Amino acid sequence: MGDGSARMPRGRNAGSARPVSPSLPPERPVRARWPESRHYAALDLGTNNCRLLIARPQGSGFTVIDAFSRIVRLGEGLATTGRLSDAAIERTLAALRICAEKLKRRNVSLARSVATEACRQASNGAEFIERVYHETGIALDIITAEEEARLAVLGCHALLEPGDGPALVFDIGGGSTELVLVDSHVPVPRILDWHSAPWGVVSLTEATAAAGQDPEARAAVYADMRARVQASFAPFVARLRPPTGTPRLLGTSGTVTTLASVHLGLPAYDRSVVDGLIVPAAAMRDVSRRLAGMSMGERSQVPCIGSERADLVVAGCAILESILDLWPAERLGIADRGIREGILRRLMSGAGL
Repeated sequence: MGDGSARMPRGRNAGSARPVSPSLPPERPVRARWPESRHYAALDLGTNNCRLLIARPQGSGFTVIDAFSRIVRLGEGLATTGRLSDAAIERTLAALRICAEKLKRRNVSLARSVATEACRQASNGAEFIERVYHETGIALDIITAEEEARLAVLGCHALLEPGDGPALVFDIGGGSTELVLVDSHVPVPRILDWHSAPWGVVSLTEATAAAGQDPEARAAVYADMRARVQASFAPFVARLRPPTGTPRLLGTSGTVTTLASVHLGLPAYDRSVVDGLIVPAAAMRDVSRRLAGMSMGERSQVPCIGSERADLVVAGCAILESILDLWPAERLGIADRGIREGILRRLMSGAGL
């Protein structure tokens, strides 16, 4: 299998530390020099989702030939116990077995599989990585928050609107949120500053009280979420200078794609409509506040949310509103691409794992 099954996984657990580097070295440019007959794969195991892309090079980009996505909630209960639960591990292993079969069936030449915040934080994260390797052959690397931010930018920066001055790219995950300030006047944006906050849709939901049916209680929970997120963003905000030119903002995550779908009134999610969409920031605030005011049952009836996302989407709304507060863009770019695409571009460029 092309997932590096002959090598052992690299479980470098970053623990709870989240280094902040005001000045990072530039990302290496990606050059199109790959053989177009090869198949490449990227697997992103997050706190909430397991996602796989298999692609072949085409011109200076690539064509997706297979994909897989499943909500596994690997980080469920992590905030309370500090460990990945047995149930979450079994759900995730079931999804990874499907990924392993796809990698084998598609005869993948080269792949990289990464794990993010849940495995960084869990006391049994390295043990889980070893079990995945022995049971599926997939060698997961636990990447740092810094690399997670870089890969997200590499995967989605093509959707940034043209403009002067720095742009803000963000990724709302299950266990953390990455904020990346970039200079986009070069082929691969140069990272000017970045910040990883410990709140994602799973971790923030589990840290706050259940809202119940009382509208006032729901409002109080939402306010608590917003306050927690704003506090976690404070070090980054303190370093930010007022943006020059027209502020540009690009989001890559299930939160922004879901909220954009609700904004459009789509009966079902449609990537071809959402990826690359530009939405007024005010409209995304309106959707966020409307969803936060609903009961769980009401949210579960909203198309593109359903029962799988009804309990987590409010945390995503709170994080998004906090981002809109710190970067006063009038428009928000929506990207249904990120870490996996960043991995594929690195692999195909020959930049290595």
